[in-house]
Amino acid sequence: MTVHERPDDAADAGPPALRLPFDVAELDRRPIRTERLRLRPLATADADDVWEYQSLPEVLRYIPWPERDRDQAREHTETRAACRRLADDGDAVFLAMALVGEPSTTDAAPGRTRGDRVVGDIMLRLASSAHARLEVGWVVHPDFHGRGLAAEAAAATLDLAFGRLVAHRVVAHLDARNAASARLCERLGMRREATLVEEEWNDGEWQDTASYGVLRREWRALRAGRA
Repeated sequence: MTVHERPDDAADAGPPALRLPFDVAELDRRPIRTERLRLRPLATADADDVWEYQSLPEVLRYIPWPERDRDQAREHTETRAACRRLADDGDAVFLAMALVGEPSTTDAAPGRTRGDRVVGDIMLRLASSAHARLEVGWVVHPDFHGRGLAAEAAAATLDLAFGRLVAHRVVAHLDARNAASARLCERLGMRREATLVEEEWNDGEWQDTASYGVLRREWRALRAGRA
């Protein structure tokens, strides 16, 4: 039996066993399907949909993105779309939240599935391969808030992190003022583990960071309870 074939209980208690490298090409072939979403790698063709939320002040308030014009935002989407592999600490991949059946701003763009609008995206970052720790983060267009889409996408991403990648721990770091994301972390079973006071200077002021975390065994127990 290899380390990647250990039973769940042994994997929970054993040494780090992240299944790396991870290439999002497999999600190009077989996107993650949830009740309403297709989670697949962010693509350059998504730039116009991403611009629809990346340009909004209420989004930028909680995410340390600078204000960008449309061309700069397209370059930013291209940069993130080029992040395709988790292998070394600091690597990140970005998954588009494509809402099935929702008309896109660019239905005719090459590489797009007609009618599947990108209403947000979700990040998975390799925080520490030595300690099997991943970081998750998300952003959703405010017009689609309150519908549980972020929860749907984040839960599926945690399944990917703890199942396919065998992470021991997943963390989320967010602007402490972001009450909606804090509630989502708690809904996902993540505990608030720290508040880093005045950790970052953004928007002309010092801002606190809230840190949340959940372990693989806790996530498995939570998922089993929902089955």
